[in-house]
This record gives sequence, structure tokens and C-alpha cells, in this order.
Amino acid sequence: MKTSDAREILRKEVLLKDAIKQWGNIAGLVAGFIKNDYGLISRSLEDVIIEPVRSILIPGFDEVKKRCKEAGALGGGISGSGPSLFMLSKDEATALIVEGEMKDIYNSIVLDYHTYVTTINMEGVKIVND
Repeated sequence: MKTSDAREILRKEVLLKDAIKQWGNIAGLVAGFIKNDYGLISRSLEDVIIEPVRSILIPGFDEVKKRCKEAGALGGGISGSGPSLFMLSKDEATALIVEGEMKDIYNSIVLDYHTYVTTINMEGVKIVND
């Protein structure tokens, strides 16, 4: 999916109440990472502006998000303009269970997919010389 196409379906104006909630969630997410507060991370992983619109472009998105949270994911969302999505978990064991839920859903709707279980880069950006 081209980013420009996914951008076209977004609303041109955002309600002030939605903007306030969204930026509060962003601040909460950053604070949750800094404080290692998994509850705050989980509560802050809610996109009230972009996700409700772009999620319609991703088959099974609502079910994936619901079942992954039920399986122990802290939460997740759409990566970039889609169709990629992500889920965050406290540990690898939970992440593997969450991955299984995602696979079950996408296998049941017969959709090609790729999953990756990885960790968050704690070093930041670095230059790699080839």
C-alpha cells in the first residue's frame, strides 16, 4: 500500500478532544518506556486519530488487536501507513503466544503474512559500515 493512498483516507481536521487524548497517549507512552511502567504503556497504546480510519484497510485488524490483548499483549497498532501492525509484550514468552494468535487469525482468513518476534533496540541509531 502506498503511503500517499493511505494518507488520502484520513480526515483533514481533527477534533480538539481527540487531539488532546492522542497527545496525552503519546506522552504516556514515552513516560511508560522511561519508567518501565507496563500498565502506563498499555493504557497509552491507543490511537484515536489514525487507527480508526486506517484499520479498515487491514483485514482482521480489530480481531487481531482484541485477541492479542486477551493473550497478554500490552497493546499495539498500525505501523506506518499499514498494512504492517505491531504488538508489544512484556516478555518473549508472551510475544510468542501473541504471535500464535496473529497466525491463527490470518491463517483462518487465508491471508499471506509474515510475523517477527524481536526486541526493542535499546542502543538507538548507529552507523554500520559495510
